[in-house]
Amino acid sequence: MDREQALEIVNRNIKNPQMVKHMLATEAVMRALARRFGEDEDRWGLAGLLHDADAEIAAPEEQGLVVPKLTQNGLDEESAAAIASHNPYTGIKPNGRMGWALYAADPLTGLIVASALVLPDKKLAALTAQSVQKRFAETRFAKGANREQIAACSELGVTLEEFIEIGLAAMKAIAGNIGL
Repeated sequence: MDREQALEIVNRNIKNPQMVKHMLATEAVMRALARRFGEDEDRWGLAGLLHDADAEIAAPEEQGLVVPKLTQNGLDEESAAAIASHNPYTGIKPNGRMGWALYAADPLTGLIVASALVLPDKKLAALTAQSVQKRFAETRFAKGANREQIAACSELGVTLEEFIEIGLAAMKAIAGNIGL
């Protein structure tokens, strides 16, 4: 499966433009993490792009499990497992570097977006990793960004600070594509 095929699946199944932007942001973060760990950027990026491709058609506890059917089993085992485990409601625990990366990156994108939206210009360009880290500590801020999931970046052997820096830089690189 290539990125164009993955985008077709996303566009066919996701109508909410904000959700699509979230998926693009997660793709960018996953690609950056793959680079950091010397992994396959395309495979990791596709997992990030497709991770919520079933969000509008699956029950919450099944979200992530339907994606392989949407791709007609065009995903490798590791990617399918990472997508299934990114959603805590499935009860499937992350396994391996890609699984933990997607599990932690998914809510990080939401925290970064929320952190940008409280800035006067509402743009990523002015946002710093230190500001995101400060917002991370504010439990009432962006409540939907699960802090425990984000902190699971420790399973990757990176600090929270480094994880946020990687995620923010990746999202800044595609800011125009996600409207920030």
